[in-house]
Amino acid sequence: MGKETDARTGLVLPLLMLLCLLQKGHAIWLSLPASGTKCVSEEIHNNVVVLADYVVISEDHTHPTPTVSTKVTSPYGNTIHQKENVTHGQFAFTTHEAGNYLACFWVDGHNPGGGDISINIDWKTGIAAKDWESVARKEKIEGVELELRKLEGAVEAIHENLLYLKSREAEMRTVSETTNSRVARFSIMSLGVCFAASLAQLWHLKRYFQKKKLI
Repeated sequence: MGKETDARTGLVLPLLMLLCLLQKGHAIWLSLPASGTKCVSEEIHNNVVVLADYVVISEDHTHPTPTVSTKVTSPYGNTIHQKENVTHGQFAFTTHEAGNYLACFWVDGHNPGGGDISINIDWKTGIAAKDWESVARKEKIEGVELELRKLEGAVEAIHENLLYLKSREAEMRTVSETTNSRVARFSIMSLGVCFAASLAQLWHLKRYFQKKKLI
């Protein structure tokens, strides 16, 4: 019994380490100037959960916390989240378009102290954004079983990423082949034009010398 437990522990620990490496969540610090916009972006494939919390950090305690405006757009320019005059907020969505998602922040004028403003963004995607506590309560699982469920989600995410990379590689290959074929056609046309121009010059020179009775 003890050996079986040790074997399970020896299997679970590496899996948990892999799970920690696969969870994709990171904190981002932005320094907003008094005027202008700062953006963060991430390339995300289709059907991925995205969760982000943002908060304005102010070291000036003599004035009220400055407010900012934010806008999150999809790769095709659709607005997913938009807020004005806020000091903190959250946006959560499931992607329906594969590509580059953009989150932009700017000072909306309510900055009594002036100067730059710092914003902390906790950006999570995929399994890192999933509410595992709710899953554990709903399915009544905990401990190793819960971690294995997380690992299962991570494996599914890896599989989806591989399929996405495969599709992107196929798209890039198609674009490359199309570009090569266009370049080849342009090169052939260029050679044809040069050849025709050379023949025209030879014909013109021959007519010129014939008129001058030099040949």
